[in-house]
Amino acid sequence: MNAPISPGSLAAPITTYSSREFTRDVAAAKRAAANGPVFITDRGAPAYALITIEEYHRLKAGSKPRTLLEVMQSIPGGDFDWEPPKLNDIVKPFDFDE
Repeated sequence: MNAPISPGSLAAPITTYSSREFTRDVAAAKRAAANGPVFITDRGAPAYALITIEEYHRLKAGSKPRTLLEVMQSIPGGDFDWEPPKLNDIVKPFDFDE
């Protein structure tokens, strides 16, 4: 179940389960995740990674949230010019003297 790792590549051992092994013994996979990431394979290729919630939060803390502007700029085809219509004909100032 343990996948070979090159020396010095990662501090925590990586455990690998096939989808079938994972389905049969979820508790063992959870125990293994306490010691390092667990890769779950689908047809021999890694498809999922199981980590503890503490490790997830540690990894998530390193990512900076994107601003709305960054999200909008990442939308394909979103680069266009837009000029809002003038409201001179629709909105007129109110005259309090009348």
